[in-house]
Amino acid sequence: MTYMVYIDQYGQLGIMGQGARETILTPALCRAARGLLDWTQTDLADRAAVSRSTIRDYEGRHHDIHRATEAQLRLAFEEGGVKFVEIQGAGTGVYLPTA
Repeated sequence: MTYMVYIDQYGQLGIMGQGARETILTPALCRAARGLLDWTQTDLADRAAVSRSTIRDYEGRHHDIHRATEAQLRLAFEEGGVKFVEIQGAGTGVYLPTA
């Protein structure tokens, strides 16, 4: 399973393993990924097996999430079809492949 795809300064795609680089699911990326999938906070909570209040508080920047919770959220997004990309010099982004 791919943990993350990145795009280098030359536009080349690469695959990153889990240990290759620490990635962070920011509140903004969480909202963006939900938006791509048209999921509510409740939809994500159900799919990631976390409480809706955890998602609400995290997206509202009331508190950080544990690493295990981040992994659960990312897995839910990835299973939903969202791809996480690291664009060198720009940071992490999300997209939903069309095909």
